[in-house]
Amino acid sequence: MPALAITSWTATTALGRGREAQFEALGARRGGLRPNDFGPDPLPAWIGRVDGLEDEALPPAFAQWDCRNNRLAWMALRCDGLLDVVAAARARHGAERVAVVVGTSTSSIGASEEAYTRLEPGADGTPGFPADLARPIVHTPHSLGDFVQAATGLRGPCATVATACSSSAKVFAQAARLIHAGLADAALVGGVDTLCGSVLFGFNALGLVSARPCRPFDRDRDGLSLGEAGGFAVLERIAPGSRGLRLCGYGESSDAHHMSAPHPEGLGATLAMRDALARAGIRAADVGYLNLHGTSTPANDTVEAAAVAALFPDTLHASSTKGWTGHTLGAAGIVESVIALLALERGLLPGILHSTTPDTACGPQIRFDNVEGADIRYAMNNSFGFGGNNASLVFGRA
Repeated sequence: MPALAITSWTATTALGRGREAQFEALGARRGGLRPNDFGPDPLPAWIGRVDGLEDEALPPAFAQWDCRNNRLAWMALRCDGLLDVVAAARARHGAERVAVVVGTSTSSIGASEEAYTRLEPGADGTPGFPADLARPIVHTPHSLGDFVQAATGLRGPCATVATACSSSAKVFAQAARLIHAGLADAALVGGVDTLCGSVLFGFNALGLVSARPCRPFDRDRDGLSLGEAGGFAVLERIAPGSRGLRLCGYGESSDAHHMSAPHPEGLGATLAMRDALARAGIRAADVGYLNLHGTSTPANDTVEAAAVAALFPDTLHASSTKGWTGHTLGAAGIVESVIALLALERGLLPGILHSTTPDTACGPQIRFDNVEGADIRYAMNNSFGFGGNNASLVFGRA
């Protein structure tokens, strides 16, 4: 496929605000997980929580969208000069020619949870949402996309993708199709997901949450750590003679093997990775770094590692960075794409935090230690969601 320029990119996680905070924490091997302090009756677990969301309401002009998820979106949008790049793209192409494609898993469901806990009797005695939460837009999956479009002044195609944990990886593919089909000249892509009771207790009900900080690909891993995050990137057609970072390819699959378990042979994951490499026009051996989905659950990591070992040479540096940020669900795709872009730009190939004992069932591509000063041309990101919604992305340097 024709590559697209990535003219701006940013992420905000439990490690801090903006890509410099992510880079510094990765290099220092300083994680953002902490004992769960979210909600009135915290689940015994570790989480990646973003500080400041409770205290930073949206500006009055955006009050109708105010909720934890959209606050994090606004926080992330204001980092790394992203809004300036968006404004320049809007001026260059026209607001109607810049798309917004964002991903989320649960959107603003936290606001809906609060509304149901505070039901008030209406005039006819029927319980209803309290006045301050009687705002329909924050109780829909499209709350995030609607807010981001309003906050940026863009008026092109606007979509919110909700394919569980692959959501904000699939936005790159959808935006690329819009641009290549001539429906847009540029796109703001990204994703945001925030902590809420449904997420914490829902994943715990599935037996997937560890009481310890997660340990991806460790022999003794026993579950994931949940987190929240937001991030964005701007995609445009490549200007003649320009340099910089590129989206080179994407691969998507839907194996539909099981609602919450990966295909035991990794067929969907393999198909997504192969398609991404094919669209990029490169070999597996050309990839210098692969950010794995790596949730730290026994089944996911074993299956993904086997799929990677079957496709890539032993020299590949592959790792999961969820030990730093937690599993940020619908935001994982954008967060881990930012980490892959940092690997390309800065030469830092992160290892795996908290993991100490390699699982012999996993191949030699899985690396626990950081590598600094690496000179790589291509990096990949895997994001796999419930229901077999798989996405892989290939990024490159011009």
